[in-house]
Amino acid sequence: MAVAHLLLQHSAATGNAARNRVVPPAILLVLQLLCAALGADGATSFRFTNACQHPVWVGALHGASSPPLARSGFYLAPSATSRLDAPSSSSWSGTFWARTGCAVDSATGRFSCATADCGTGDVACEGRGPAPPVSLVEVTLAVPGSGGQDFYDVSLVDGFNVPVRVAPSGGGGGDCRPAACAGDVNAMCPADLRVVAASGGVVACKSACNAYGSARYCCTGQYGTPAACGPTSYSQVFKSACPAAYSYAYDDASSTFTCSGASSYDVTFCPGS
Repeated sequence: MAVAHLLLQHSAATGNAARNRVVPPAILLVLQLLCAALGADGATSFRFTNACQHPVWVGALHGASSPPLARSGFYLAPSATSRLDAPSSSSWSGTFWARTGCAVDSATGRFSCATADCGTGDVACEGRGPAPPVSLVEVTLAVPGSGGQDFYDVSLVDGFNVPVRVAPSGGGGGDCRPAACAGDVNAMCPADLRVVAASGGVVACKSACNAYGSARYCCTGQYGTPAACGPTSYSQVFKSACPAAYSYAYDDASSTFTCSGASSYDVTFCPGS
């Protein structure tokens, strides 16, 4: 980057004249401050905002070949924000989601959630993914400084529990547009896909795959190719509410987003609130 070139140029200019001299401390300080301001390590951050009227418990799961982030689960009050940093020296992939209706059982001491629970009995998900139905943010980051593209999306393949948006910030290449499901799928969820709380309210909407487990709805077996597995009447319910989100496994054309050089990704729950 430019700061590194400044340091190299200064070393070359002073090295021939006085090889035993070091870079003056004042110049080193300026360079260090520039590096910090410009993000010399190239690390990408994830910023989470809870715009819902209720608290959520964020879950984070790293991909099989990616290191875990500093936290795999945390509480996020209404209007609150929080941040996680991705590794600064490697690519990274993973998913984020919101758990709702969470509480600690007074008898067992176990923590659990009404939707998207990760089954650890704790706020931390510790490498475990969410139980569907769940709205997922999926991100694959390029190696920092490589110039490669990041890929990101909002997926309703495993159903829906809360609206969510992911938006890159500071990107210089690719579309770098927000990916979102801002609509309330629960409000239009077919009766046979609804998850209903004890209060009678719909708290989540299952995918047809989760509800019925058939190859047709899950895009498996003889339906395991894009040509064989198209949209269904169920997936179209999700698509009508959230046109930019994945509604079934092969819904790539309108649902995958790319960006290069983003400094952060902003994940907002209930973005339309």
